[in-house]
Amino acid sequence: MRKRGADGGSSELVTSGGNTRIADDVVAKIATMAARQVGGVHEMGAGMSRTLGSVRERLPGVAADTTQGVAVQVGERQAAVDIDLVVDYGLSIPDLAAAVRTNVVNEIEHMCGLEVVEVNITVDDVHVPGDEPEPRPEESRVR
Repeated sequence: MRKRGADGGSSELVTSGGNTRIADDVVAKIATMAARQVGGVHEMGAGMSRTLGSVRERLPGVAADTTQGVAVQVGERQAAVDIDLVVDYGLSIPDLAAAVRTNVVNEIEHMCGLEVVEVNITVDDVHVPGDEPEPRPEESRVR
């Protein structure tokens, strides 16, 4: 829960001692972790971003995108979040979206002191067990 000042409108980010600015990437990472905590979230990101993410993970020395599927806008006191999800088959998508939304709002408000004005969720795919593509064995580059 956000702490409000005596005027009812300020948060702990804006004080008489100065302002605290939280980077968009920090808020995006918190939103990502909060969404992943909800059972039924199989993966995050739209089709192309998931594809690019899996390619990035295979490149040596390139870090994986820890905020794949999450975009945020952060102001002085508020944040808005957009999330792309792949959900497990058989679950109620509205219930899952509500659980993700609640967890994301709670974590961002708790950790950052920002008011979350909206969490927009797009379900891009449904994961069906057994639908994963067969991994191709890597061929040796030398003989």
